[in-house]
Amino acid sequence: MSRLRKGSRVWRSEEMTAAARVLVTGAGPIFSIEPAALFERPAPLEIEIGAGRGDFILEHAARAPERNFLAVELAATIAQLIAVRAGRSGLTNLKVVRMDARTLVNLMLPAASVDAFHIYFPDPWPKERQLKHRLFTEGFAASLKRKLRPRAPLYVATDVADYAEAIFAMLDGCGFARAELAVPGAEDSGFARRFRAAGKPIHAGAFVANE
Repeated sequence: MSRLRKGSRVWRSEEMTAAARVLVTGAGPIFSIEPAALFERPAPLEIEIGAGRGDFILEHAARAPERNFLAVELAATIAQLIAVRAGRSGLTNLKVVRMDARTLVNLMLPAASVDAFHIYFPDPWPKERQLKHRLFTEGFAASLKRKLRPRAPLYVATDVADYAEAIFAMLDGCGFARAELAVPGAEDSGFARRFRAAGKPIHAGAFVANE
């Protein structure tokens, strides 16, 4: 509850107008994401799913102003917080959408429209009865593949060994191959820094679709 109160205070601050320009809201009975229209320019698009507080994508967007970035976060307060932080930083190449990632990937994005997906430390839902809630399924992996441009990378990292094994197997099964690429969020995201400081192993991989 304290986190919610803190988020609300930030959202009511003088940065509200700038943050509102960053936060994507659906309008009308049909809502889709059209990247060129959303950013008002054509540019390569990178998407972080489950962006949390936005530590990774804010830094990434600041380092690559020639690219567009979309942060996807389901929790309303956290999505608002990312928007406030983006507004405060003055970034014009970052948008935030509050949405279930599965809805976004399955229904809202055009095919072959994404130049990189970043998925770092998704909730592992470790108990047997919770496995159905995990983000990664064979269907979701196939949807990610459809939305990526040819040879565009999917970056994944998790601190849970069995979840990493399951994810990598799903990606292999739907036509992804491992790529010799650094996984930026395995080093630069907030969770990654915390886990590395605690000496916890991180399981990461970059993948591209087989041609």
